[in-house]
Amino acid sequence: MKAVSLPEEQPVILVIDDDRYTRQVLRKVMEKEGYQVIEAVNGEQGLEAYKRLKPHLVLLDALMPVMDGFACCTELQMLFQKNYFHGNDNGNSNGNGNADHQNLHFASHTPVLMITGLDDQESVDRAFAVGATDYLTKPIHFAVLRQRVRRLIQQFQLYKQLQMANQELQRLANLDGLTGVANRRRFDEYLEDEWQRMIREKLPLSLILCDIDFFKKYNDTYGHQAGDACLRRVADALRFCAKRSVDLVARYGGEEFAVILPNTTAIGASQVAEEIREVLRSLDITHIKSPVSKYVTLSLGIACIQPKPQSLPNILVAAADKALYQAKAAGRDCCFTDI
Repeated sequence: MKAVSLPEEQPVILVIDDDRYTRQVLRKVMEKEGYQVIEAVNGEQGLEAYKRLKPHLVLLDALMPVMDGFACCTELQMLFQKNYFHGNDNGNSNGNGNADHQNLHFASHTPVLMITGLDDQESVDRAFAVGATDYLTKPIHFAVLRQRVRRLIQQFQLYKQLQMANQELQRLANLDGLTGVANRRRFDEYLEDEWQRMIREKLPLSLILCDIDFFKKYNDTYGHQAGDACLRRVADALRFCAKRSVDLVARYGGEEFAVILPNTTAIGASQVAEEIREVLRSLDITHIKSPVSKYVTLSLGIACIQPKPQSLPNILVAAADKALYQAKAAGRDCCFTDI
């Protein structure tokens, strides 16, 4: 597996404090440490700056007008949660496991160091209760501040690196190693997810199952290395035709592939299937032992269902499999739709 490394970047610190002098002092100290500093004068401005700049660390005052630090910290936690789940939503991937590294800042829990003159136990407890990562009282001991900032940013960067490594492992776990499309495990997960989503949204879900015609003869004639290359070219053709981010191409097993098409009617799925068949034929992959063509061809079975509560996605798979059988029985190199 390729090693995951973070890009070199200057850490960004967001200072949210209504006191101009404090902001200036914090900026001077933090910039001397090599950090980039952004200032906000109250909680509301700080939230907007966070959403825009995605800092590595927030230095937050507790007592401010408009929105105090406790309310601001609460809102920041909600942003972390919202953007974490948004960044991991199924709809943002084509199902082939591509990690969205641009969302890593949001997906990570940005540390918040609250700096305040409040040193009573109730205020400290309240700060941690609303999500502060650490707490420092005024007057600021700058040697302590430097060490805590350094530690929090290092932890944040290590956390991001761990996230990237985990995302890469998840991506690899969802991929077919030979063709690079989704594997059967990912197919089953994605079909279940989209089945439930289509139930909620009352939309149709289509499935195409396709099989390379006489693939055993191809392997016997040209060898398994050529067979592997053929599988990769077929997978590339399927990916080319399944254009939307929500469409999933998977290796279903052996020489059989599947395409999940959410919010797609039977007519739309048939159009995609015909395009797949024509694109593959245009590749002119020679198959001299094929009884139907001198080139590699596909048989495709298409099914479309509007999922209902208490129904299961295996009925869609069974319908597409039946249509695929009918396509083979009809002479192969064709598409057949289950009605």
